[in-house]
Order: sequence, then structure tokens, then C-alpha cells
Amino acid sequence: MSVVPLLRLRPRPGNLREVAEKIEDATGLRVQILGGSLVMSPTPRGKHAGVIRRLRAQLEPAIPSGLAVYEVSSVAMPDDADDYATPDLIVLPDAWDDDDNWLADPADAGLVVEVISQSEKARDISQKNDWYAVAGVGVLLVVDPRHGTWALHTAPRDGRYQDTKRGKNGEEVPLPAPFALDLATDELPVYGPGGGR
Repeated sequence: MSVVPLLRLRPRPGNLREVAEKIEDATGLRVQILGGSLVMSPTPRGKHAGVIRRLRAQLEPAIPSGLAVYEVSSVAMPDDADDYATPDLIVLPDAWDDDDNWLADPADAGLVVEVISQSEKARDISQKNDWYAVAGVGVLLVVDPRHGTWALHTAPRDGRYQDTKRGKNGEEVPLPAPFALDLATDELPVYGPGGGR
């Protein structure tokens, strides 16, 4: 692994993506730029990854033709060269398989899934939800293994989601069109005390 002298990196508007890439290369952390701020998180741990795997296993056979489920794909903030987010799961047109870009257009995102880390703060979660709404992501599912709950956000307008359905593990998530699917949540892992991301 190459060592990048992080203290010599000078994040400023216009070079945040370059700094984010250097941090990822040097540390292995997942880096996003949300609202002009660098946001770093470690690689997901077992239960976090287990939630992602179980949701993906349900989505893949049920999504409409022409769409596919992706991990580790980033979404650009329209009209802001610095901002992007990397959700845990994203449904995009399957043409993404052959795209040379590394940032997807948020208008192409049929569904974004974020799984909350045990260390995330309520303020950070709210800001990320607002980021997706501002970007124009039509459907955002936030799964919270800290509490065994979920929230489905739809109808983004004026930087906020206008419709939110909330539930707890064991209750199905009613995905809107074009998905003809109610996601089961009864087997989603919940963090134990002292668990990590």
C-alpha cells in the first residue's frame, strides 16, 4: 500500500475528489464528498455486509428488465463537481456494466440503499438523506441495524423527501413502481452491543 502524507493534502473546492481518491488509496477507507465535506468510513463489518447481501438477494430476481443492482458505485451531485456519495446498494440501468464513468447520474438511480453504521450520528444520517433528495434520487431506503428499523423515502422536492414510510424488522418494505416487491426484513441482522460498522 502506498503511503500518502495526509497532512500535506490540502482539501479545497476543486480538488476534493483528488484528495478523496488519495485517502482511499492510502487507507482503504471509503470516502464520499457530501455537501463539500469529506466523509470517511471503514469497510463494512459482518452484520452490515449481511444486511446488504440479504437485500441484494431479494432485489436481483425481482427488478425489471434493463435494471441491475450494484455495490460500490457512486452517485454524482448534479451541478457540483466535488460532491458524490457511494451508497451500499444502488439500482441502475444495466448499461452501467459498460460505462467508463465512475459517477452515475442520480436521475438513473431507481433505488438507493444505505445501511446505517453503528457509529453514525442522527445529524449525519439526516444530512445524507437530504443530500440524496437534493441530488434527485427518487427512492431511498435507509436500514438501521442499530435499532432494527427502516425508512423508505420517496418524492424528493426542495431538498427533502416528501413521503416517508417507517417500519421495523419483521415488517415488509413496500417498494414503489417499477418494483413489484415488498422487501422482507425479518432476517436482517441487528448489531450487538459494542459492534462496529
